[in-house]
Amino acid sequence: MEETLKFLQQNAPFYVATLEDDQPKVRPFGFVMEHEGKLWFCTSNQKKIYRQLQKNPYFEVCTASPERVWVRVTGRAVFQSTPALKEKALEAAPLLKKMYSVDDNIFELFYLAEGEAFFCSMSAPPRRVKL
Repeated sequence: MEETLKFLQQNAPFYVATLEDDQPKVRPFGFVMEHEGKLWFCTSNQKKIYRQLQKNPYFEVCTASPERVWVRVTGRAVFQSTPALKEKALEAAPLLKKMYSVDDNIFELFYLAEGEAFFCSMSAPPRRVKL
């Protein structure tokens, strides 16, 4: 878990892929945190990604380092937007305060369930990490 979190944080933005009907949709994300042994992400419930994940909660995340190592993270989104989690996210990334607040009705947090990370490079076989 720690290795995956650190890799995503050090190589932001990372890219989140979802499905809309039968078409893949990818967009950059910059926020990820650890809480109670899970990777957490955030979005607005006004965005298409929120509706896409409500319909089909499976998503992937991908990013690469300058050293040409990349990670692909797969799993299922589970939304859980409590005030305490919102506060923790805002403390972890103060830039989010420009978009969200603990009391607003749009700030949503979700964690990665059934997660796996695959660390890859051109010089080594993929390494799977269960999250």
